[in-house]
Amino acid sequence: MTRWICVAWLALLGSCPSLAYAAEYEGARLAPYHADKQAVHLAHGEAKAVLSFEAGGRPLEYSFRGMNALWLDPAEKQPPAGKPRSISAGRFDIGPELITPAHPALWSGAWTAEITGPRQARLTSQKDSATGIQLVRNFSLTDVSSSRDGKQAALLRCEQIMTNTGKELREVCHWGRSFSPGGGICLIPLGGRSRFPGQYAMYEDSAIINVRNTDDKIRVRDGFLEILSPPRKPKLGFDSTAGWLAYLMPDDTLFVKRYAVDPNRVYGEAAGLTLSVWYPPGERIELEPIGPLERLQPGQSASFTEEWWLLKHPFPKPNEHIDLKRLRGIVEVETVSAK
Repeated sequence: MTRWICVAWLALLGSCPSLAYAAEYEGARLAPYHADKQAVHLAHGEAKAVLSFEAGGRPLEYSFRGMNALWLDPAEKQPPAGKPRSISAGRFDIGPELITPAHPALWSGAWTAEITGPRQARLTSQKDSATGIQLVRNFSLTDVSSSRDGKQAALLRCEQIMTNTGKELREVCHWGRSFSPGGGICLIPLGGRSRFPGQYAMYEDSAIINVRNTDDKIRVRDGFLEILSPPRKPKLGFDSTAGWLAYLMPDDTLFVKRYAVDPNRVYGEAAGLTLSVWYPPGERIELEPIGPLERLQPGQSASFTEEWWLLKHPFPKPNEHIDLKRLRGIVEVETVSAK
């Protein structure tokens, strides 16, 4: 029988992180990390994930063989006096972006954490009065190379469950908002017929959405849209139904996100987006899968899952192009769901 150990931190009820963990589960433990006094550490072979429940319920690290997919702000350790702690690395959120009320309790508040099995954990938010939503995030980690001969990949499953804890209908969608290190090439496979003439929308100032923009940092080639470096405006939107994106980093790390897209569902962002990318100059890029709009009656829940994969792939040398057909084949073979 599993023996549970429960720990509560002394603070006002609902405003402090708490945790419950099973000490004997393999590949899961508690330890300090970065700015967190305690975080959940998951490990399997050469794959590693670290989860924060002190601020925002999110991955702080996701790495494979030393290759880290996430950008963690050094300023989290020493936030400026009088300012809230920065929320970086593996962020998740809810939308639609332009009409969802601010929700700091979900975004940066204290969560609870449980280690639920070997290399598995669950993070649970407070009930949020601003949105009427409570969030649960389930994570499981697999070093695929340890279970499949020839495979050289790691998988972190990230499920977000959205529950309406209020007394009226709520409309909400999943919104992934993770940060990765900048300087890489973002690859969007083109799936389905786009509503946008250039296969993407660019968000101008004052939330103006430009669907006829051209940019020399963005090109369409071999069934992909490539974002080669920061474009004229950083926020881009896509309506692709391919259900994945890839980000190739200069350290030869290929970060792939897989997620479901249903062309028969309504997507609630202003431009009906299934995916967004925010790529400003500087240290980070934001990779943002977006789920369909969920109409939740009181007590109802809906979930959305992202699969995060890490693979090895060479970054192109100057004046070289990525072999996109080969990359597609690698992704289709290597990123097959694993237990």
